[in-house]
Amino acid sequence: MSVTDTSQFDVVVVGAGVAGLTAAVSAAEAGARVVVAERAPRDEAGGNTRYTEAFLRMKSIDEVSDDFAEMLLGDFQGHPDPGLVVETLRDRDSWSAPARTLSVVDPDVVATLADQAGPTLRWIRGHGVRFEALPTPFLTTSTTRLMPIGGGAALVEALTAAAERLGVEFRYKTAARSLIVEDGAVAGVRTSRGELRGRVVLACGGYEGNPELMARYHGRGGRYTRPVARGGHYNKGDGLVMGLAVGAATAGDFALFHAEPVDPRSGMPEAAIFAFPYGILVNKEGRRFTDEAPGPVDAWYERVARRIHAQPDGIAYAIFDAGWADVPNFSAAIRTDQPPIEADTLEALAAKLEIPADALAATVAEFNKACVEGEFRPLEVDGLATRGLEPPKSNWARPLVAAPYRAYPIIASNVFTFGGLKTDDRARVIDTDGEPIPGLYAAGELTGMYYTNYTGSTSVLRGAVFGRIAGRQAAEG
Repeated sequence: MSVTDTSQFDVVVVGAGVAGLTAAVSAAEAGARVVVAERAPRDEAGGNTRYTEAFLRMKSIDEVSDDFAEMLLGDFQGHPDPGLVVETLRDRDSWSAPARTLSVVDPDVVATLADQAGPTLRWIRGHGVRFEALPTPFLTTSTTRLMPIGGGAALVEALTAAAERLGVEFRYKTAARSLIVEDGAVAGVRTSRGELRGRVVLACGGYEGNPELMARYHGRGGRYTRPVARGGHYNKGDGLVMGLAVGAATAGDFALFHAEPVDPRSGMPEAAIFAFPYGILVNKEGRRFTDEAPGPVDAWYERVARRIHAQPDGIAYAIFDAGWADVPNFSAAIRTDQPPIEADTLEALAAKLEIPADALAATVAEFNKACVEGEFRPLEVDGLATRGLEPPKSNWARPLVAAPYRAYPIIASNVFTFGGLKTDDRARVIDTDGEPIPGLYAAGELTGMYYTNYTGSTSVLRGAVFGRIAGRQAAEG
């Protein structure tokens, strides 16, 4: 295909992760002629979806978790104008433009996500993907989860095959550059390989792979993180930039990203260290800086990872003693392919970590003194807490006294960025006047939904649900 080609379609999908693929399949099933533009080559296509285990916050294939809507709507979203909030309690047609563009979680979007999660998973199952409640790396949990057998890669392969069977065209190694707007409506996309015309579904992820946007929104701290998996490096924020250029409103917190604690020495996808609650965390100065175990690790790891990110150079070290052997399946919570850093003394461990030995020794001594007798129950929140220590450790607090000592470095990886385009419950992109932009739809990590804390195991699910909706809406025009 030459760089001057122009092709006409009914629907142009940008991105081939779960949101883009469900959009493509849905649109094709509705009778539309569909093309997918994907920046990555075929064997790496799929964005973050290809590399994730794709946990889904579900009780069963038909039911979302009991806390699903509560967690999404209960996310702290700042202090919005109460007059605008009151407006949103009335009929939507009566809302003012400021209410329609308010950057808060839309209850209609959450309701649609909850209602359509089961039907969407059953629809995907009809395309060859099986879902089960399989073991996770979280040794303590706060919610229920399903996952596709084969993880996100299974979703990518099955949905790509379904799209191809339906006649969807794929243009790999094709980056979107700008939206084509004619007569007030989006009419296509200019890409690195020519124009693709049709109604547009943006599903090309966040901006975690773009250092300039990371610096713009996250300041110097943007340099202390990196995408959690290879797919994130393809997420350059194209959809966000294109949407803003045609007047899209925004949602989600642009100052935050979904943080996961990973071993910076590893290049494997999601090299997570979820075992840190059973040890202590120290920074480069050899000092503790956070409660390592406020509750179940699946509910708290992001907030702890954020505190790691705030430390000097954005790094910390999880330190354990021989007591780690008392934790069943401890190794399941260590996802890195790199070995622990081990030593027979704290002084020798400090030397290997290149942190002050005297500070580490003092930190461990203070921690050990604050530990009390009690029953250690590693697979449940046990309340075995320190006393008189700041910051405290609320659970699983046992003295570090038995060699060998081992440590893992941890940084906060960037799973996806929170800030994105504002969409409604029909996946239409909303402009800064609160009106849908004709011909433009969006789904997945490109859309803003999260503010203070990520509601775990909902990202792939929202991508699938609203990708499917976006494809159908775009096909119908």
